Amino acid sequence: MPISLTRRGLLGAFAATAVAAAPTYSKAAGFLRGGGDIRSIKMHNARTGESMETIYWVEGDYVRDALAEISFFFRDWRRNEVKPIDNRAVDIISATHRLVDTREPFLLLSGYRSPATNAMLRSRSSGVARNSLHLKCQAADIRLSSRSVNQVSRAAASISAGGVGKYSRSNFTHVDCGSVRNWGA
Repeated sequence: MPISLTRRGLLGAFAATAVAAAPTYSKAAGFLRGGGDIRSIKMHNARTGESMETIYWVEGDYVRDALAEISFFFRDWRRNEVKPIDNRAVDIISATHRLVDTREPFLLLSGYRSPATNAMLRSRSSGVARNSLHLKCQAADIRLSSRSVNQVSRAAASISAGGVGKYSRSNFTHVDCGSVRNWGA
């Protein structure tokens, strides 16, 4: 899997070798502060078959090209619509991945949803919110085969940076950068 880096990002990655590899994340305002010089995300899209592993933050700055790649990856695949994903949601996913301590990529089940897609899904399931944060590019439904829904949701909830929904029967965890709240079984 190729890693997307700009020249500046590559230099930052080399500089980051002296930084601790597994920082601890805490409350909402600082859950990734002090996390070293780089942030990355590693995912596989269950719907498109695409994989992505990219460094999206280097030395205090988001990498614009990496964020564009992430937004494309999170697109509404049914309508091929791309919207910019909220950086806070990407940070929550990255922090959660570090906390569950695995090299396995997250499986993305749902990222951005267009209004038409959300309406279609609502007509099929009572579990789809009318004003879902997926519509605002602020949410993702994720899964790991090596970790349980409880493990992933506990890691995401420990960040205290947004909403965390456990969908044990459907085997996925919802994370978003909305208000801090938890639900599901």
